[in-house]
Amino acid sequence: MSTYLLVHGAWHGGWCWKRVSSLLRAAGHDVFTPTLSGLGERQHLMTRDIGLETHIQDVLGVLEFEDLRQVILVGHSYAGMVIAGVAERAADRIARMVYLDAFVPEDGKSLADYQPPEIWQMFEEKTETEGDGFRLPCLFPIEAFGVTGEDDLAWVRPRLTPHPLKTKSDTVQLGNPETSHIAHSYIYCSDPAVGVFDQFASRVQHDASWTYSELATGHDAMITAPDRLTKLLLELDCPTI
Repeated sequence: MSTYLLVHGAWHGGWCWKRVSSLLRAAGHDVFTPTLSGLGERQHLMTRDIGLETHIQDVLGVLEFEDLRQVILVGHSYAGMVIAGVAERAADRIARMVYLDAFVPEDGKSLADYQPPEIWQMFEEKTETEGDGFRLPCLFPIEAFGVTGEDDLAWVRPRLTPHPLKTKSDTVQLGNPETSHIAHSYIYCSDPAVGVFDQFASRVQHDASWTYSELATGHDAMITAPDRLTKLLLELDCPTI
């Protein structure tokens, strides 16, 4: 039995993993799907002080209070920033890190450093005019993330909530040598691809220290291709599987 800790991306919540978590549990594994502070069913906790460190602490809290070890830590999209920070503090609890169409940060970098300047400018402007200066509305149509089915749209649209912008401008501090002992995997979602993640797929694709896979589905693979994503997670060469 393996333990999966699935961390959602911006504007989402733990709810988005419902299909994948059901499949993993049916296969006999433990699964945790926390919702990050200020999002999803925890949107009532949104404040202008929520930053990347808050979300890192959210996940560290699950690891510590549930006493989880040999964890397969999966971060989708923005959560690549989060799981990188988590590994810095809890490398001894993690067997594998899986970046699902996610940001793979370098030391001292923020998510904003990897965004095209015009996109980041739009984020700042919309946050100021529509989000009281700290809440970033979901600016992209969910169809851009590959979610097109009527039932899926009806499920996802009403559950998307504003994201704390500060988490995207905060930098992550990396450098713990113990993280080099954690297995690393990248899953690139290619149909349709969200261009910002090409840079990370290209960086790790031919790196022997990474396991690289592609899924021919949209960015929200946990919604659009839960069966194939689950199969891929189970097939990863994890020491606990």
